[in-house]
Amino acid sequence: MCLINFHINNHPRYKLIIAANRDEFYQRPTDPAHFWEDHPAILAGRDLLQMGTWLGITKQGQFAALTNFRDPEMQDGTYSRGKIITDYLTSSLVPEDFLHNLQRDRKEFAGFNVLLGSPDQLFHYNNVYNEVTELSPGTHGLSNDTMNTPWPKVVKGKKNLRDYVMENECIDPDRLFDIVTDAEEAAENELPDTGVGAELERKLSPLFIQTPEYGTRSSTVLLVDHQDNITFVERTYQQGDYAAEQRFSFQLER
Repeated sequence: MCLINFHINNHPRYKLIIAANRDEFYQRPTDPAHFWEDHPAILAGRDLLQMGTWLGITKQGQFAALTNFRDPEMQDGTYSRGKIITDYLTSSLVPEDFLHNLQRDRKEFAGFNVLLGSPDQLFHYNNVYNEVTELSPGTHGLSNDTMNTPWPKVVKGKKNLRDYVMENECIDPDRLFDIVTDAEEAAENELPDTGVGAELERKLSPLFIQTPEYGTRSSTVLLVDHQDNITFVERTYQQGDYAAEQRFSFQLER
C-alpha cells in the first residue's frame, strides 16, 4: 500500500472515509478482498507470498493499513511488514499497547508506516522516526515518508478528498475511486528526492502508478457511518487496467 487518503470524525454522515491505493510488483501473487477462512472476522486482500495484508478491517471494528517507507538503502527486515496488519487484526490488545510492543520490535521490519485503531480513533506509527501520533479530526494523507508529508500525490489527494467530502453528505464510492485513479505525473520541480533517481521519482509521483513491472494493483474505498455500517469496495487492476470489483456491506459487531 503506497497511498492512504482518509477523513476522520468530521462529517455529518460518516465517521471514517478512506480512499487508498496498494502499489506492488505485478507478479506478486495476491488474493482480492475477502473474509479470510483462517480468520473469518478479517476482511482484507491477502499477499500470497507472505500471507499478510496491507489494509483490512474486522467485524468488530479493528482497522489497520500499511505503507512502506521509501529508502533504497534500507535493508529488508526479519519479518514481512504485512505481518503487522495481520497481527493487529487478530490481537486483543488496545491500539496503544499494540503500538508499544511494535516500537519495541521496530527493527525487525524494514521501514514502514502503520495506521491502526478503529473508525472512532486512529493512530499513526512510523518505525524510522519512531513516532506514535493520535490522528486529529479532518483529512490526512499517507504515502511513503510519514503522515501528511507534502509530496505532490499526498497534497493532491488530501485536497481532492477534503473538497469532495466537505461538500457532500452522501458519499459516492465512484467519486472516491476517481480521486485515487488520477495518473497525472507531478511537475519536475515538485518531485521529492528519496534517492531513487529523478526518472523513477517522476514515475512514482501520481496517485495511480503505472510502470512496466510495478504499479497500482488495487484501490480500496472504506466508509463507516455513525451507526457503524460498513461499506468496503475494492477494485483490482492488471497493469493499470480495471479487472474486477469486490463490494461488502455489514454492520460492526460491538
